Amino acid sequence: MSYQRVLLKLSGEALGDPETGHGIDPAAVSVIARQVARVARLGAEVALVVGGGNILRGATFSQSGAHRASADYMGMLGTVINALALSNALEEQGLETRVLTALEIRQVAEPFVRRRALAHLEKGRVVILAGGTGNPFFTTDTAAALRAAELGCEVLLKATKVDGVYSADPKKDPKAQRFVELTYMQVLERRLKVMDGTAITLCMENRLPVVVFDLFVEGNIERVVKGELLGTTIRSEQ
Repeated sequence: MSYQRVLLKLSGEALGDPETGHGIDPAAVSVIARQVARVARLGAEVALVVGGGNILRGATFSQSGAHRASADYMGMLGTVINALALSNALEEQGLETRVLTALEIRQVAEPFVRRRALAHLEKGRVVILAGGTGNPFFTTDTAAALRAAELGCEVLLKATKVDGVYSADPKKDPKAQRFVELTYMQVLERRLKVMDGTAITLCMENRLPVVVFDLFVEGNIERVVKGELLGTTIRSEQ
């Protein structure tokens, strides 16, 4: 394998209804769990960060009049629901999991403590990190970059609905170009909608490569972890 410890970032919509991206679709969760299980069985240490957009997106909800901080906390709670769904599906695949949250909800999950998370990974457990950073105004992409750096992950795997990063929306612009490789600065300067600027900057400062790939092709997570060139890789200039 090319990577021994990885952080996989999933959007909340990946767990939702295939048409709307809303709610939790058990079939979609099972497909993701099967893919993650294959990687874990190869011996890779896997941490997951999941979004909550299938339940509530704080930034969007705040536009209806809710205070942004309150809306963001609601979104964080949505990520906990998703994390529990993933945990259950992964354990049905025979894996041991632990859900760690940035917000303390001791009845359902452990609070995030870096050394505890590392211990779980070293014991072969899949660690699911919920609650974002625990702070409003930060996205779960930023949480993924932060946790990947904290846990010494070798790569951040950004699973999406498209097969990489494009110069424009490929669904709207048939001339959109897919990039095979980009630098962090190119992403920032071109304002490419991969991850928010804070997340990209964190990755750049920690020299953490990001691979953006299509989650919905069965086996792609395993292929990326094995080192196959899929999607778009974002890293420092060589």
